[in-house]
Amino acid sequence: MQYQLLIMAHSSTAEKKTNRLTLYIVVAMLLGILVGHFVNTQSSPEFIKAFAPKIKLLATVFLRMVQMIIAPLVFATLVVGIAKLGDLKTVGRVGGKAMIWFISASLLSLTLGLILVTLTKPGVGVNIANADLEGAKDLMGKTKEFSVDKFVEHVVPRSVIEAMATNEILQLVVFSIFFGVALTTIGKKGESIIHALDALTHVVLKMVSYVMNLAPIGVFGAMAGVIAIKGLGILATYAYYIGSFYLGLTVLWIILLLVGYAILKHRLFVLLKRLSSPMTIAFNTASSEAVFPKLVEEMERFGCNNKIVSFTLPLGYSFNLDGSMMYMTFASMFIAQAYNLTAITGNIGTQIAMLLVFMLTSKGIAGVPRASLVVVLATGSMFGIPPEGIGLVLAIDTFCDMGRSMTNVLGNALATAAVSKWENALENK
Repeated sequence: MQYQLLIMAHSSTAEKKTNRLTLYIVVAMLLGILVGHFVNTQSSPEFIKAFAPKIKLLATVFLRMVQMIIAPLVFATLVVGIAKLGDLKTVGRVGGKAMIWFISASLLSLTLGLILVTLTKPGVGVNIANADLEGAKDLMGKTKEFSVDKFVEHVVPRSVIEAMATNEILQLVVFSIFFGVALTTIGKKGESIIHALDALTHVVLKMVSYVMNLAPIGVFGAMAGVIAIKGLGILATYAYYIGSFYLGLTVLWIILLLVGYAILKHRLFVLLKRLSSPMTIAFNTASSEAVFPKLVEEMERFGCNNKIVSFTLPLGYSFNLDGSMMYMTFASMFIAQAYNLTAITGNIGTQIAMLLVFMLTSKGIAGVPRASLVVVLATGSMFGIPPEGIGLVLAIDTFCDMGRSMTNVLGNALATAAVSKWENALENK
């Protein structure tokens, strides 16, 4: 009885801290918008040009501190998760259920984005002269045209150290699965390694609690920097495009939540409460990767079994970025509409082919700002979409990235909770 009271007290304290953090982040976001708007309207272009990069350093520091945790956390949690599942049959069963969700959600996101951008036509009549050509050139330097060779090279790690250094999550997942399966098959000889990695997970999650205290500062810097450069007026210029995309996200959310309710029933509302802090951070930093460590923590507090969270969530960050995948079809079709590329906009076969290619090229995409645009740029060239067209969406990409990052977090949380439920591994906390 006393032990249960201690657990309840700890849970209550953790929940209060989460609620406070969410409040601080919202306040920081509003302050960032106010400061950014003041600088944008009251300062000289020279001052704005100097101010924005400096204030954005606050966000850069926060994101880099989170990114330094990603590699050890993905490796440790995934290996321990596979080891705790016990045998290859269980690994295959859980992995199979997770992949069914991931593939279904990916197809839903891509198809929904394609349908809505075709219906709303946000690119028709857009002034191509507004394209950010300099920004497009910067992105061109980060990508190459898609090919099977390059795709395989992206998936299979040449070195696990290199994959960790560059935070290539998909390559880390591939290595971790091999390592975890091998560790499981050697039996007692691997127990000491499992215990060590389990301890490493707890250490890293403790680091997460320290880093997350800096989230409001990072959010303030991100918002102030973006608004200072672009101003609130950019939202009016691209209001229809942004509104069409967020309409798509809203429809996707409704479908995901209905499916979530069918599986979790009333516990869905408990999950959404748990996700308030991670989704707020993802929205304001425009990075779903920034909340991966926090999401691991919150899913376990929700009641998902540790071994399911450790196995499913890292996979989700490689295969289940729902918001990013919707944006890929949305952005590519928007550019095609703006350039009046009837070979794409008027050909459903080409659109389906592009959708299927996105299914491949999106896997392993980093959950960081503008990563989706790199994939759009790499894949779009296959279908005759001009690379400089990316400049049309660069100006407001941050505002769209906020929504798609938050959607990525929701999609992965629902997938993890669903697999836990299907495996009868969801505690009622």
